[in-house]
Formats: sequence, C-alpha cells, structure tokens
Amino acid sequence: MATRIYLNRKGFFGLLALVLSIGLMIATANSDAATNAQTQAGWQLLQREETGLVVAMRHAIAPGTGDPANFKLGDCSTQRNLSAQGRTQAKQIGAEFRNRNIKVVRVLSSQWCRCLETAKLINLGKVEPFPALNSFFRDRSTEARQTGTIRKLILDNRNTKGAIILVTHQVNITAITDIVPQSGEAVILKGSRQGKIQIIGRIGGF
Repeated sequence: MATRIYLNRKGFFGLLALVLSIGLMIATANSDAATNAQTQAGWQLLQREETGLVVAMRHAIAPGTGDPANFKLGDCSTQRNLSAQGRTQAKQIGAEFRNRNIKVVRVLSSQWCRCLETAKLINLGKVEPFPALNSFFRDRSTEARQTGTIRKLILDNRNTKGAIILVTHQVNITAITDIVPQSGEAVILKGSRQGKIQIIGRIGGF
C-alpha cells in the first residue's frame, strides 16, 4: 500500500526551498568543475609552446565599474585601482606562469593604472604600454579602431613562438571574443591564415 505524505503550506515551501538550494549547489559544483577543466586545458595549451598564442587578460581585481568623472591618464589617484586582493591575484597569476615554465615573449598593457600594475605584478617581462588596449568603456568611438589594431597584432604574430600577454579591460576582450571575462581571467587567442581570430582556450579561477 502506498504511503501518502501531506504537507501544509509552510512545509511545502520549506521543502521547495530545500530542493532549490540543493539544485543550486549541484549547478555551482558542476560549473566550478567545468571551469577548472577548461583552465587546465588552457595551461596545457600554453605549455606546448605552439606558435601564435596571444593571452588577452583582464586586469586583476579592482572594485567598482568604469572610472571616476575626474579620470586622468597617468594619474592613478583619479582612477579605479587594484585592491590588495587584486595585487595578490596578479602575483598568483604570474606565479602560475612561472611554475608551469610557460614561455612569454612580450607583455603589452593598457595605459590604465590597474592594467599597468597587473602587468608589472605578474612579473613576466618588460611591460610595454600599448594604447590600443586602453578602455573604451566611456567612449565607444574608438572601439573599432582599437579592436582592429589588436586583431592585426594577433594575426601578425601567428608564427611567433611563445605567448604574448595583453593586459586589458573587459570591454576590449568582449569586443574581440564576445566573452565577458572575470577579473584576472584570460582568453587564449590565435590568428588563422584566413585572417580570423580563433578562441582556443581560457584560464581563470584565481
């Protein structure tokens, strides 16, 4: 004989909340596992030292959005900057590259202070300020020109052995890849002979 269980309204909603909570925990665990697997695959790709690999990295953690109204290029006191957590994150990223013996041939950075500081703290080579990597969050009029310059850089280096790191902003990476990276996350790109930019990996989780 089947057993019937009756729940009052309070019991029903309590059970529903429990089921939803468990479902969320399972989904989060699956998402984390997928991210970890993707990141490991990205590291392995970089370790193989293939030609033409360009790592487009979003700057480390800098709380907030955009920049203050009095923003001035070259004056960090007017900008949104890395937090202590962000500086630690940047150092961890650099340590991962070194621990895995990944060859880095160039480090290019946006001229924004949070990007320059990230690029310096990863400590993977001389930092080259590169205006095409500057944020166009507040002024989209330069988006096409800047993105075109970065696409050309990727295509021109498709035969370069070792990784080129570009430290930039979310909007710049999204313009090329349609991916919205987290702080410190990177998308691995490669140019094809047909003039296309291929997304071939991602690394994150710092």
